[in-house]
Formats: sequence, C-alpha cells, structure tokens
Amino acid sequence: MAFEEYEKYDGLGLAELVKKGDVSAAELTEAAIARIERDNPEINAMVYNMFEYGRDLAQTPVEGPFVGVPTLLKDLGYEMKGFPMSNGSRAYLNAVPDHDSEMVARFKRSGMVILGKSSTPEFGLLGITEPEVFGPCRNPWNTDHTPGGSSGGAAAAVAAGWVPIAPAGDGGGSIRIPAANTGLFGLKPTRGRTPSGPIRGSQWMGAAVSHVITRSVRDSAAMLDATLGPDIGASYQTPLPARPYLEEVGRAPGKLRIAFNTKSPLGTPVHPDSVAAVEKAAKSLENLGHHVEEAAPEVDGHKVAKSYVAMYFGEIAAQLMDIEKFLGRRPTKRDVELGTLALGTIGKAVSAGYMLDQMHYWGECARQMGQFFEGYDLYLTPTTASPPVKIGALAPKPAENLVLNLVAGLNLGKLLVRTGLIDKIAIETMQHTPFTQVANLCGLPGMSVPLHQFEGGLPCGVQFIAPFGCEDRLFNLAGQLEQQVPWFDVRPG
Repeated sequence: MAFEEYEKYDGLGLAELVKKGDVSAAELTEAAIARIERDNPEINAMVYNMFEYGRDLAQTPVEGPFVGVPTLLKDLGYEMKGFPMSNGSRAYLNAVPDHDSEMVARFKRSGMVILGKSSTPEFGLLGITEPEVFGPCRNPWNTDHTPGGSSGGAAAAVAAGWVPIAPAGDGGGSIRIPAANTGLFGLKPTRGRTPSGPIRGSQWMGAAVSHVITRSVRDSAAMLDATLGPDIGASYQTPLPARPYLEEVGRAPGKLRIAFNTKSPLGTPVHPDSVAAVEKAAKSLENLGHHVEEAAPEVDGHKVAKSYVAMYFGEIAAQLMDIEKFLGRRPTKRDVELGTLALGTIGKAVSAGYMLDQMHYWGECARQMGQFFEGYDLYLTPTTASPPVKIGALAPKPAENLVLNLVAGLNLGKLLVRTGLIDKIAIETMQHTPFTQVANLCGLPGMSVPLHQFEGGLPCGVQFIAPFGCEDRLFNLAGQLEQQVPWFDVRPG
C-alpha cells in the first residue's frame, strides 16, 4: 500500500480494509516498517525493533476491532514475554519479562500488530523524552523540539504517520502532554478503567493509568472498549459504561455546562497562545450551544504539586530498591541517570509520615473536584502552559549536575528536605505543565484535543477534565469538536 493511502485512514479504517480484503495485514505492516526505517534515524521514536515478530503476526492476524493495524508498545509498563523492556534505563537493558502485562494481552486480542517499542524517559519521570541510554526522541513537527513525555515516543510515532494508534500511559499528564505537543488526541481514562496487572496492583499509587494516543477520537474510544475492565485482583473496580464508548463518539452531548480557566494553579506564567487556545475553544463551544463561563475549582495548586512530587520521590526511591534487587547490588551512575539517583535519595529521606500527610490531600482534592462538578459538566484548561521545549533545554546545567552529584554521593536527602527544596522542585517540575496532575491525583478522566497552534506552527492542545467515570461525556464532546474543527489532516509539514 502506498504511503499516501496508508495515512488517509485511522486504525479502524485500516482494520476495515483488512476485513474487506482490500488490503492485507502484511501490506500494512510493510507500509509501517518502510516509514519507520525512513524516519527513525531522525525522530528516534522507536528504541526496539520487533519487525520480524510483527511480520510473522501479520501472516495470521487476530480477528479483533484493530485487525492488522501496526503499532509500537511504550517501553515502560507494557511487559511482553520474550522481548526486552528497558523502562528507558541502562539498568534494565537486558531485562526480558517472562509474561505479558494484561494490557498487552488485550492489545493483542484487539488484533494490533506490534512492530517495536517506543521511547520513554527513564522510568517515565519527565515531561520530555530524552533518555540517556537511547538519546532524545524528537517532535515530527519540528525536530529541534520535544514531543513531550513520558509517552513521547508513542506520540511521535503517531504524529509521523508510522502508526495510527500507539499505547501510552498517564501518571501526571503523560498521554495528554505529548498528544498536545504533537497535534493528536489523547485521553486519560478514569482510575481503574484499564487494568495494571497481572503483577502490579496499581501504578504510581493509582495516579497512573494506561491507554493510547491516537489521531482520531473513534480509535481512542474503540480501544478503550477493547481494553477496559478490571483483571483478577484489581485494586480498583470502576463501574462499567452504559454503552460502548465507540457509540458515544457520534452521540450528541446535549447542552453542557463548561467552566474554563487559563491561570496556572501554581501562579506561574502561561503562554499567550495557550490562553488563546482555551478562549478559542470556549467560543467554539458557545457556538455549539454549550454554556461556557470562567470558573475554577477551589483546589490549592501548590498542595497538588507538593503531594504529587511526594509520591514521585517515593516511587523513584522504590524503583531504585527494585533495581538493587534486579542487579544484586546498589545502582550507580553507570546504571541510572544522575537525576534519578539524586531524586531517589530525596525519596529515601522523606518520612512515611510526610508521604502520607501529603497524600491525604489527594482525597481532599477529589472531594473539592467532586463539589465543583456539581455545578459543571466539564472543566476546560490549557493542556500545557508553554510550547514544546527545545531538545536539551531542560537538561541539568553544570552547576545543577554538581549539586545532583553531591546529593546522590553524600546522601544529603534529609538536609535538602529540611531546606524546603521539595517545594522548589515541585514548582520547577510543573511550571510548563501545571494543569494535568489534578486529574491523576483525583483519578478523573481527562483529554487533550488539538484545536490550536503556537506561533511558529507547533501544536497547542486544550484539556477537558470530567467527573469520575464520565469518559462518555468526553467522547461525546470530542466527537462534536472533531466535526467542528477537523484535525485529522493537520500534520507536520
């Protein structure tokens, strides 16, 4: 199949061609492989090649909703038996899982043909995708800039036209941020909507959830239909939807009450184009008959940031403990990045009492958001506060590296906690993306929709957050916006 034809279709469209016999899964596989081989040296979105596995699979594809559709698995959180999963780290370069994660099993049953692994920052810790072990992943819209993170490789692969749909994960915005940075649709499901087994009870204390990044809304809906529901021993049991999400895409949402806000919850700057994107979206929503007004929940953004990074530090510390078990020795700078070591040192210094005190705000925040949604159906904000940063822009400076070396080498975590460094790190970490984490803390569904561009042509997304369990409402509106402001054919030049 010619590249031009391949890119005209979303995942469901390609699967329909396979089902009709108009094209074979093998032909789709070769179209995707040719494009990856052509572009990956520049974009660097694929870090593991599984072409031969995919070619074999395409000979007898599984009859699912995405039969024969090529994809790449995120190299984090998606174990696949017999194939490496590095988590973006040197420590796990030779780690080969002995099982499939439940999400991978469901992706396989959907009929997708897996061709490789997509890039992620080390352990998914950053909003950029520049792992030292593989080098930076680049944004197809402008390769001097990041596609975001942590699902940057997934977003870059879809934006480049290699695959129409790519598995991703969202623990603080890691689906929505790269989707916004690359002009794609990205939905974070409700906590517990998709499984995290068969080993993990939850990911990042319930903040993280798995789904996909897509170009079309209906692909996202259909894949959520294919993967939703708890697995054995699941930590969360989220009520099942009233009808398939795919049916929600074409269903009229009715007149929605939508609150919008463009001010950073941290009080940090928001780019004028991010503000304009929300204002433009608000106008479009009014034209569609929705009631739109400026309002914001009574949530303390600084408390959100502090409670989020408390979990973040704790998870890094626990990850370093897992690495020590895997390697049989304490990890060093030869195994993990310096920033990971330093932040893990802080995580070890944070007391259990401090951690729980901070996480108590997750529940308080969820109550505040619940009260807010008594008056509104959806909450609209920018997805990001700034354009995609340039590659290397957020790398530690020499003086910062010196501090990180001291922290990691001299075990200064407790001292730094007493100095108030956690508050500083919270603000600096989230100033570019301060709008997404509240959905993760509260377990709420949210989506980024590609409705605008920054000056210079880079994509700019807007975020909608819905009440717990209300993905149907998001798909209703996303389908309506997709018709009103089509983005499918808006692609990198």
